Amino acid sequence: MPETVLPGAPTPRRRRAPRRRNNAAAYLMLAPSLFGLAAFLVLPILVVLWLSFQSWDLLSPIAPVGLANYADVFSDPTFYNSLAVTLFFVVIVIPVQTALGMTAASLLTRGLPGSLFFRTIYILPWVCAPLALGIVWRWILAPTDGLLNDLIGARIEWLANPALALPSVAAVVIWSNVGYITLFFMAGLLNIPQHLLDAARIDGAGPIATFFRIKLPLLRPTTFFVLVTSVISVFQLFDQIYSLTGGGPFVVTDAGTYGRTDVVASRIYTEAFSTFDLGHAAVMAVVLLVVLVAVTVGQQLYFGKRTTYDLS
Repeated sequence: MPETVLPGAPTPRRRRAPRRRNNAAAYLMLAPSLFGLAAFLVLPILVVLWLSFQSWDLLSPIAPVGLANYADVFSDPTFYNSLAVTLFFVVIVIPVQTALGMTAASLLTRGLPGSLFFRTIYILPWVCAPLALGIVWRWILAPTDGLLNDLIGARIEWLANPALALPSVAAVVIWSNVGYITLFFMAGLLNIPQHLLDAARIDGAGPIATFFRIKLPLLRPTTFFVLVTSVISVFQLFDQIYSLTGGGPFVVTDAGTYGRTDVVASRIYTEAFSTFDLGHAAVMAVVLLVVLVAVTVGQQLYFGKRTTYDLS
């Protein structure tokens, strides 16, 4: 049965016209961001994926090699060493910097004297260039004229000792990232409704019980965001490694030479711009992408059923 249109009422075609204009305007305003997303995220991923099946040293013509690059990388013990170093680095950095950031945020949201000053101080390392901070910390940790050794009155090879290099770099990264984590946890704590805290106080809950039973569960959305971004950042860490140790110190064994701080990003840089094997570097980048996607999906599955965004 044909639709009955009252006299003077807009027809269905006329009703759809404003919607089309609104959609066109929305896509037009989104176009710059969509272009940036495609040009600087999607396209590079596709290029790296294609390059992982090629052999190229930046000078010779590109030659397809099929799965040979994957076979070489998966049989390379130095790549597995880089994966192990990266995972160990993540295990050290993520829990410590998350705990420190949450603790600092809890203290800074209490309105204690000097809170505004410390908020500014904590955020400064995060907004500074990581490479410049790495150079400063390399001087601080220098064995002969380094500031830290002068303060403790002993000569310690913080960056050259195979047992101390990775924890030392991890400490620098934690120091750099705590301000970033503190900032987001402060926002999460300040977003908790005051009446929930007042109700807990009336029920006799102390500061510790209030934190673990009220604040911490309501901080799960913030914790999820902080953990996802922090894990991605630490997995892709390169600047501090490059400026502090360059992937070293290197230990020579019967199986090969391994860097104690040779994380995956550092290994990718070495393969691409030291040995000039972009095919192997591309394979490592693809593996790193797969690992990051798997870890992010795992975090999403864990926090998805445990997170609520309703704070009313």
